[in-house]
Amino acid sequence: MKRLCAQGTVYVIVAVILLLTFNSCQKKEVTLSNPAANGQTVRIYNYIKSLSGMSTLSGQQESTWIDGPDYEVNFLSDVSGKLPALRGFDYMNDDFDGVNERAFGWAQKGGLVTICWHTGADYSGAWAEAMADEVADWDALFTEGTPENKAMLDGMDKAAAALKELENQGVTVIWRPFHEFDGGWFWWGKGGPENFKKLWKTMYERYTVKWELNNLIWVLGFSHNGEDYKDWYVGDGYCDIIGADSYDLVEVPMLWKAVSKVNKSGKPQCFHECGDNPDATEFGQYPWVWFMTWHSEYLVDTNTKEELNELYNSERIITLDEINY
Repeated sequence: MKRLCAQGTVYVIVAVILLLTFNSCQKKEVTLSNPAANGQTVRIYNYIKSLSGMSTLSGQQESTWIDGPDYEVNFLSDVSGKLPALRGFDYMNDDFDGVNERAFGWAQKGGLVTICWHTGADYSGAWAEAMADEVADWDALFTEGTPENKAMLDGMDKAAAALKELENQGVTVIWRPFHEFDGGWFWWGKGGPENFKKLWKTMYERYTVKWELNNLIWVLGFSHNGEDYKDWYVGDGYCDIIGADSYDLVEVPMLWKAVSKVNKSGKPQCFHECGDNPDATEFGQYPWVWFMTWHSEYLVDTNTKEELNELYNSERIITLDEINY
């Protein structure tokens, strides 16, 4: 009798293992949220996915106002002999033409392009306006036909037209709008998570449906708070990469855990802004698919030349000359 019970237990265990294995094999592959994404954008996204746990793309945000727009990438070239794989641009102050020209040039070199947008609530200005502005009536903003709604859509369309120009030039854009939303310091996060999610989805649907922008990889960029991420999550169908940022390396383990917790579908995870760069060993422990150092003093003063040289020449870090998609 004991033997029969033991055999029954074994059968149950085997059945459970087979069921778990089957469910694991049936797990849906992570794909771009926009099913109409063009071929190059799909290839770039699949390439980024393939890096998860293996390698990390180097990234650098440009400043433009310090000795020309190439100040940061020239500095990196001088100290490491390398250039970043990913270059960060910003549509702030309506610099659509300038950003597009530089983004196209970078893509022609084989580099990856990511664009953010520091802008006021009227979709003009830059960081100061993004910080100072507030939305007076969120309900009116999302009510079709109101002056507030029309102004919002017209404002969003300014960047959409610029992104369409890049699509027509064959440039895939890693699009990072409304970043650090959960921090509450930019106007797009001051209305709380529900209003933010409506804002994000409004842009997403307008860009993908009305404008048919099929060259975008959507990055949902949390702040360094690491709290209540789930309340702000826009949903798997509205983003492609999930990230966090911090200028304090002590927070990296906490942020990796916080992003992983909300990232139930297994999308790539990025460290979308930093000042003091982690080293290659830390990227092995917390394998973000890319890091992007912020511009100006955050690059040249926070990191030593020796640290930058070592990072950019490490086996784990992918630089411009090593991109392969």
